[in-house]
Parts: sequence; C-alpha cells; structure tokens
Amino acid sequence: MHPMHKVAVTTTAAAAAAVLIAAGPAAAAAHTAEAARTAPAAAPARADVDAAGAAAAALKRYPGVVESIDKDGAVWHVDVIGKNGKHAELTVDTRSGKVFTENADDDGDDGGQNKAVVASKVTAEQAMKAAVAARSGQVRSVEWDDDDDNGSRYWNVEIQSGGKTVNVHVDAASGKATVSGSDSDGDGDGN
Repeated sequence: MHPMHKVAVTTTAAAAAAVLIAAGPAAAAAHTAEAARTAPAAAPARADVDAAGAAAAALKRYPGVVESIDKDGAVWHVDVIGKNGKHAELTVDTRSGKVFTENADDDGDDGGQNKAVVASKVTAEQAMKAAVAARSGQVRSVEWDDDDDNGSRYWNVEIQSGGKTVNVHVDAASGKATVSGSDSDGDGDGN
C-alpha cells in the first residue's frame, strides 16, 4: 500500500468515527423522541367504582329500583327491588365493577316498603346527585327511610366530606336535600 493511501484511509476512518461520536447524542435524542411518539400512551389512573357506578352496574344485572347502597371495604352492597317485585341483594366489586348476586327472593314486603320505594318520585340515583349538590364529597351509603312517626319518606345519603361523615336527607317527593348533621370521627355514631 502506498503511504499516501494509508493516510487517506486513516483520515477517512477518523472522520467517520468523529461523525459517529458527534452524532451519537443527537442520534440518541432522535431515537428517544421517535420512541416517545410511537410508545403507547400511559394508561390513566384507574378509579374505583363509585356509588353511582355501583347502582348502574347492579341495575344492569338486575333491572328494577335501587333500595339501598352501602360501601363495605372493597365492595358495594346494593339492594334492588326488581321489576318482578322480588328483592335482590347484590355486591359490586369496587375495583372491577363485577356484580354478584347474593340473594334474590320474594321478601314478603308486609309493610309495603317496596311499593313505596318503587312509587317514589325521586330515585336513589337522583337522591345521590341532590345530596352531593348540597354537600360535596363522596357518597358512602344511600338508604330509603320511611318514617312512620310523621309519615315522611326520604333518602338518607351518607357523604364522606373532608374527613367527616355528613348525613343528607333527600325528600322522596320533592328531591329537596337537607344536610342533617355530621359525624366528626367517621364512625357513624354522631359522636
């Protein structure tokens, strides 16, 4: 090999190496930007099923009218009065939204409570919305209350708000929500 060719080959190799070294960070940045564009978007944080979601899931499984909803750990207990007049006790998993039927039977309804719930102008779902509008927070339970002493019918909605449990009564005929009190320690006993 001629000495001049040796210098040309060495110079070309050095120049190529210099280009690769210099382009390395830029090439790496371009590769990273391309990977970011083509990578799947991060999955949004998964939210637990709330009371309204539990009611909707339960009614999809067992069509009818919600009588009560209560959160117990990782499940919602939802009582539904079916279109067939039968009472069903369902559980809804707070993570997956899966619905399980615990019990479905004709409970006799001697007191006519089922008929009163079904005939109510305000549903449990509407009562939840009215209660949260009156006092912001997360619904922990909804229960039909038929006060025999004065003949009033309302939904008792328990809301977790700022570390406190607040009870909101929603009139079953008018939908008017009244904040009735709070339980500062969250144990449900009002003390």
